[in-house]
Amino acid sequence: MNKGVTVSHLKDAVFEQGLREFFAYRDLGVAQATNGAAVAHVIRANGASDIVHDWHSHDAPFHLIYVLKGWAEFEYEGQGRMRFEAGTSFYQPRLIRHREVAHSADLEMLEVAMPGDFKTHEDA
Repeated sequence: MNKGVTVSHLKDAVFEQGLREFFAYRDLGVAQATNGAAVAHVIRANGASDIVHDWHSHDAPFHLIYVLKGWAEFEYEGQGRMRFEAGTSFYQPRLIRHREVAHSADLEMLEVAMPGDFKTHEDA
């Protein structure tokens, strides 16, 4: 387990394809530093979208997202559609069904979740 300080500089940032094809993910090194206890990513849009995507849920007891730039709309089962703009944080309860509805081309979000290897359940 890496018990040292973990630093991720923007100038060295690498965004890679991840869970969702319409987003690119920048790993901040938290999973490695915590031996998988937590994960942190910066998520960036691969262009604007107004396509309503499939319902899914995450088996993560802790899942926090903070919008850095742009905006996104998500729909949560039993709670409706919500719009999140720069400066908005939102906590997603474990296993809540949700889906992406739309987002701006400049969307960037910080995602922090525990555990680092949480499971995603795809269900239409």
